[in-house]
Amino acid sequence: MTPELLTSLCLFACVTSITPGPNNAMLFASGVNHGIRRTLPHLLGVTLGFSFMQLAVGLGVGFVFETLPGLYPTLRALGLAYMLYLAWRIANSTPPEHKHEQVQENAATAAPQAGRARPMTFLEASAFQWVNPKALMMCVTAASTYAPPDSPVLGALLVTGVFFVAGMPCVALWVLLGRLMRGLLQNRKRLLAFNWAMAALLLLSMAPMAGEVLRDGLF
Repeated sequence: MTPELLTSLCLFACVTSITPGPNNAMLFASGVNHGIRRTLPHLLGVTLGFSFMQLAVGLGVGFVFETLPGLYPTLRALGLAYMLYLAWRIANSTPPEHKHEQVQENAATAAPQAGRARPMTFLEASAFQWVNPKALMMCVTAASTYAPPDSPVLGALLVTGVFFVAGMPCVALWVLLGRLMRGLLQNRKRLLAFNWAMAALLLLSMAPMAGEVLRDGLF
């Protein structure tokens, strides 16, 4: 790979990793609601899960989708359903310091607890990459544009390494920003509005995939 192409790959990895998308929206919301330490498994799951998917795509796993044409639309439909669930979880998130107050309120009113939301686990975040439309697009584009055809294995390893090195600080920045925003969202009404806004943004990011699923007639 030439220095010019490597520079282009690094820029592509940084820009696509740091721009808004389902992963960054959820990491930002988790930083606000759960803090940095509790969000670390989610962060590592995104970074390592994406890196594994990038390597798999680069090594030619795409032929599976060609052999089984119904697999990819099914994954998209499952991803859409799962992202709806994640949006609901974000909308109902409550940081730890608010939970005690909420338990007391619910004990008095016998209402269901909305503060049971928890951070996404490492395995959940890793598995989510396979149904995340932005992540899939990034992997396919990088593998087809930057991996040299004469050295597919070396190319796949290089592209994966660049995305891992560039992606980790980019997605971690969203967690940090969320943690910094936490002080401004101590007010319960503000926090509720923020969580609903993040859930709405996540739903908005699903619009292109939802349109494809509807056109395919899976729903």
